[in-house]
Amino acid sequence: MQENTIWSEELRQIAEIIGKAPLVKEIKWGAEVFTWNGKNVVSYGGFKNHFAIWFYNGVFLSDKYKVLVAASDGKTKSLRQWRFSSASEIDEVKITEYLLEAIEIEKQGLKIAPEKSAEFTLSPFLAEAFSNEPDFKSAFEKLTPGRQKEYSKYVDEPKQEATRKARVEKILPQILEGKGLYDKYKN
Repeated sequence: MQENTIWSEELRQIAEIIGKAPLVKEIKWGAEVFTWNGKNVVSYGGFKNHFAIWFYNGVFLSDKYKVLVAASDGKTKSLRQWRFSSASEIDEVKITEYLLEAIEIEKQGLKIAPEKSAEFTLSPFLAEAFSNEPDFKSAFEKLTPGRQKEYSKYVDEPKQEATRKARVEKILPQILEGKGLYDKYKN
């Protein structure tokens, strides 16, 4: 069960309900994730103002009871959350219906195709660093376009120029090793 002192009893109840479904419990990203045939189906957790169950391919659920919300509007494509604010809202029959439908979705292999990302503009801070470090530019160009874009966006996110320059210094060793920005989080 996931640690959360505010919702500990409610999360225990949710875990018990999910545990009855024909899913395999795994630990991913430090949390319990329930899978079918190696595919992420559902997880749960507690937050400041609510606790939730999330369905990784929830966009395909029929949402018969109109309880699902996109976790982050405009960003979340497939994932949908069912949020609760008290134990009295936990309905095992309804949750089980959603769980079984989510498993069927995985069996059918329904997925949202990833969007092809548009070309990106290279960060001027990276371009400047390339002129000073030819090996840096060469290593960057060997990265996949997606990794190049991740690094460029990462460098350009901060508002302060000093932070942008610090980020270039921070990522230099990773790029020289041919690693992506988020590789350390992957199994």
